[in-house]
Amino acid sequence: MTTLPDNERPDHEHTYMRWDGWGDPTRAHGLPGGVKLLLAAVLGRTPKAPPARRLAEVTISSPPLAADDLAALAEAVGAEQVDAGHDVRLLHAGGKSTPDLLRRRQAEQAAPGAVVLPASEDEVVAVLAVAVERGLAVVPFGGGTAVTGGLEPDAGPHRGVVSLDLRRLSGLVAFDELAHEATFLAGTTAPVAEMFLAERGFELGHFPQSFEFATLGGFAAMRSSGQNSAGHGRFDAMVTGLRVVTPTGTLDLGRAPGSAAGPDLVRWFLGSEGTFGVITQVRLRVHPTPEARLFDAWTFGSFAAGAEALRNVAQLGTGPTVIRLSDEDETAVSLAQVGNIGKALATGCSAVVLHEGPAGLAAARREATGRVLREAGGEPADAKLAASWDHGRFKAPYLRDALLAHGVFCETLETATTWSNLHALKTAVTAALASGFAEEHAKNRVLCHISHVYPTGASLYFTVIAGLGTEPLEPWGRVKSRVNDAIMAAGGTISHHHGVGSDHAPWLEQEIGSAGIRMIRAVQAELDPAGIMNPGALVQRTTAQW
Repeated sequence: MTTLPDNERPDHEHTYMRWDGWGDPTRAHGLPGGVKLLLAAVLGRTPKAPPARRLAEVTISSPPLAADDLAALAEAVGAEQVDAGHDVRLLHAGGKSTPDLLRRRQAEQAAPGAVVLPASEDEVVAVLAVAVERGLAVVPFGGGTAVTGGLEPDAGPHRGVVSLDLRRLSGLVAFDELAHEATFLAGTTAPVAEMFLAERGFELGHFPQSFEFATLGGFAAMRSSGQNSAGHGRFDAMVTGLRVVTPTGTLDLGRAPGSAAGPDLVRWFLGSEGTFGVITQVRLRVHPTPEARLFDAWTFGSFAAGAEALRNVAQLGTGPTVIRLSDEDETAVSLAQVGNIGKALATGCSAVVLHEGPAGLAAARREATGRVLREAGGEPADAKLAASWDHGRFKAPYLRDALLAHGVFCETLETATTWSNLHALKTAVTAALASGFAEEHAKNRVLCHISHVYPTGASLYFTVIAGLGTEPLEPWGRVKSRVNDAIMAAGGTISHHHGVGSDHAPWLEQEIGSAGIRMIRAVQAELDPAGIMNPGALVQRTTAQW
């Protein structure tokens, strides 16, 4: 194993995303012509959205932290790494869900009282000590890509909020070529991690839609799942160890690849969403860079037939790295985006499959998967469709920005269940969306795909476009609440990979039970008795805890 000295962990430029949209503002684009035609046919004319606000036009509803608070934080990390300026506070005002972006258009917005950028674990320890002493809430901030309200600057009962930006906690700490393990500082972005690994002939291969901006610590805290999970597993399956700073102590977890030394404490912090402490290091299973990447596209006569095919592949274990299935509506919209509006009017569902690895092994897996898909009624399609998906998979959030700018509401939601319950859950969610939008008198279209598969079940990922008018936040809140109720009633999970945050917290007890909530609160009370860690996320703390 190679352990790198501090001076071989250089800082890497980490730029903020567009403050009121997704990603790099230079990559923003308009709507493809085919999408405009579909929108006109489905939604009719939608009112133009209000113009975007400039940062300087926004009033922050709470003041910056007091001068003595800022001075204490400056002692912990250096004065140049504490920022209470208007613009940087707004850049840390939330995540990137559609409601988050709609709130960015308001004249008055909530924001943290200051942004602090530690460069070491010791500085994280010092910041938490200051926060406890001075009664300040702390919201860990990685890439800022969260979509369920987990980055809201909620102070709880505290005097103010510190956004703990981990971007300076970046780099490769250690690499074990024999064990296929790499240890990274938690603020390392996914592209930087892949760069370090590529230099050594390896990759992590975790590619969620947030890949270009999200951090490894954020992946762990949210239990992320990427497109390649069929082959590599979810991010939590990749994690072999963690270092975590809590207000009452630091933990170094994951001594061995397998252990029966009590409950697995690593798993406690995966999905904790910054409510137990701050993840500072992540040790991960990595694998050699694949020699071959073989893309295929398939079509099925119906979503049910395609889902059955994916189930057979998952249970037989033929080894695709990616396998996903779009329903009829999503297939049509996908084709419209590549300008094929004629085919967009056709029926059927499309699937994308990728096999990776040594050339011979990848080809053998591809052949085995192909046999299963054919036996289930699948027909090979133009592989360019799969290549188009691969080329554009990180562009979808930019399309959402373009839709919002045209006055079209667009949001995603996801869930998962067993194969035996999959179609009932899809029907229940679709019905809840239909009835919810009907009550809001909003024309809409609902798209769905299976994004991740397991031997026992799969996830369902829904994209919603609707004409909710110029003030869509409240009506969408009512629709989403109805959908969450339907998910719980139909036996789905409240989140497969987006997390709980504040948006899903009211439904968490229905999923894990009152005993599960008490367990989480008990851990919070032990590790964070003052309740400073991200008080608005995951579960609401009781008055007694504070």
